[in-house]
Amino acid sequence: MKWFAMLLIMRPANIVTAIADVIAGIAIVGYLSSEVLNAHNIFQIILLSIATAGLYGGGIVFNDIFDIEQDRINRPERVIPSGKLSIKQAKYLGITLFIIAIVCAFCVSIFSGYIALAIMISALLYDKYGKHHPFLGPINMGLCRGLNLILGMSIASGLEPKYYAIGILPIIFISAITLTAQKETKGKNKLAIGFAMLLDASIVLGFWIIAQNFDFSIKRTFVFLLFWYGINVFAKANAIIKNTPKHIMKAVKIGVLSLIPLNASYVAGFSSVFIAVLVLCLLPISLFLSKKFPVT
Repeated sequence: MKWFAMLLIMRPANIVTAIADVIAGIAIVGYLSSEVLNAHNIFQIILLSIATAGLYGGGIVFNDIFDIEQDRINRPERVIPSGKLSIKQAKYLGITLFIIAIVCAFCVSIFSGYIALAIMISALLYDKYGKHHPFLGPINMGLCRGLNLILGMSIASGLEPKYYAIGILPIIFISAITLTAQKETKGKNKLAIGFAMLLDASIVLGFWIIAQNFDFSIKRTFVFLLFWYGINVFAKANAIIKNTPKHIMKAVKIGVLSLIPLNASYVAGFSSVFIAVLVLCLLPISLFLSKKFPVT
């Protein structure tokens, strides 16, 4: 069935993590507090969630379109090389997702629309060129997630520029995941994974810096951050010890899904533990979807 093939190529489990990015961005600017939440803002949150889902889905679709020749050799089970969708059908799907995303973002604000356009361009640059560069590729992929966090922040107008610096953290973490994913079909990337573990440690330092410069509670976020860091250290260490495609892909999968507890860490520190727990509840949903649909 074509609709199922469309879901397969869009990576639904990953889209849930993208929505968590936007919710985290909204929490960072204080728009999840009871004093600010109203019908208008809730509608904006829904629009931004649809926008990020479309941007992520469209980016992933074009990733597979550009990867078709390599996938015929290394990943023949993927949607396009397996014949579940033609390249033409995939292009229509990717373009439609991008259009929906951009329209929804512009309905929130001009700035949100521009950020959405920047995410789309960054995703396409990564899909076509960035992934083939060992240094710029991880940064390019990270930029997509950093901008996605800022897409959530764009719900607030007139935000102090220092808030946008928080977008550096997801750039660092996604760079770590991308480094881990390099040569995932072949193995032999222990050095890259080791460097990725150093990047993960720098994220913890980043949260301490946030606590020094923002109204952010490191106490409320401690458990969420520890959970995020612990599962990544375990997965990456295991991928170094057992440096096989299977264990590397598992570390990548855990890294992608762990974006949810990472986003819950922002929410706990900037908003409340209760809302952070609600965000964390997206994790079992994403895990369930990851069993039904591919993540990498």
